[in-house]
Amino acid sequence: MGDEEQALAQRLRTHVEQLAGEIGERNIFRPRALHAAASYIERQWEQQGYAVERPAYEVSGVRCLNLEITRGGGAREREILLIGAHYDTVVGSPGANDNASGVSALLELSRLFAGAEPALTVRFVAFVNEEAPFFTSRQQGSMVYAEAARRRGDDIRLMASLETIGWYSDKPGSQSYPPLFKPFYPDRANFVGIVSNFRSRAAMRRLAAAFRANSDFPLETAATFPFVPGVSWSDHRSFWRQGYRAVMVTDTAFYRYRHYHAPADTPDKLAYPQLTRVTRGLYAAFSELARAGVD
Repeated sequence: MGDEEQALAQRLRTHVEQLAGEIGERNIFRPRALHAAASYIERQWEQQGYAVERPAYEVSGVRCLNLEITRGGGAREREILLIGAHYDTVVGSPGANDNASGVSALLELSRLFAGAEPALTVRFVAFVNEEAPFFTSRQQGSMVYAEAARRRGDDIRLMASLETIGWYSDKPGSQSYPPLFKPFYPDRANFVGIVSNFRSRAAMRRLAAAFRANSDFPLETAATFPFVPGVSWSDHRSFWRQGYRAVMVTDTAFYRYRHYHAPADTPDKLAYPQLTRVTRGLYAAFSELARAGVD
C-alpha cells in the first residue's frame, strides 16, 4: 500500500471511529448523537471547501437534517450524478458497517472530487432517518429528499447509495444469498456488489464497467426485482419511487456480516484495506461517469 493509499485508509478509519466509536448509536431516539454525527459530516465538508446545504424537517419534535454539497458541473451541469449514504443507525447499534462505512467513503469521495472538473453536476448527500421505524415511510430522509428533487425537476441521471461497504472475507462459505442466487455468484465474501432494479440496469452496467476498468477489486452485479430481500433496503428505493435510476453499492450486509444491526457492529470489525480499495475504485468509476455522462 503506497503512501497515498495509506493516508486514505487512515482517513476512512478515522471517520468510522468518530461516527461509530466516539458518537456511537445515532438516531432520533438519541438526538444529541444524531446531531453530533450531522455536525461531524458538516465540518468535514466545510474543511474540504464546500458550502453545505442543510434541508431540515421535524420528526417527533426532533430537527432532522439531510446534508448536501455540490461539485459544479461543466457542459452538462443540469445533469446530476447523486452519491448518497445514510448517517443514522438502527436502535441498539453503533453502526460501524451500517453505515459509517458508507459515510466514510462519501466523505472521501467528496474530498477527491474537490479537485476534479466534472462535466455533470456531482451531488453528495448524507441522509437522515434511513433505519426503522422510518424506512419506506414519508419521514425517511431520502424519501423527503427525492420527493423534493422531483418537485424541483432535478435531472438526476443516476443515484448511487453507499450502504454497508466495509466487511470482506476470503474464507470459503463466508457469503450467502437470497434463494436462487447462490449458483451464480461466489461463495467468498471478498467482493463489493452493485444492485439495481430493471429500469436502472443500463446505468448499473455503465457504473460497473467504469469500476472494472479502473480497479481490480472483485465486483459482482445484479439487476433484479425490488421484492428480493435486501435489494431495496436502502435509500436508492426512495429514488426508484420517484422514477429515477438508482443503484445500491454494498458488501451485501446481512448476507455476509454477522454483526448487522447488532451492538457488535463496531469500528474494529471492518476491513479497512478493502474499504480503501473500494473507495478508490468508486472514485475512478464516478469520475468517469461525471466526465462522460450517464445516458
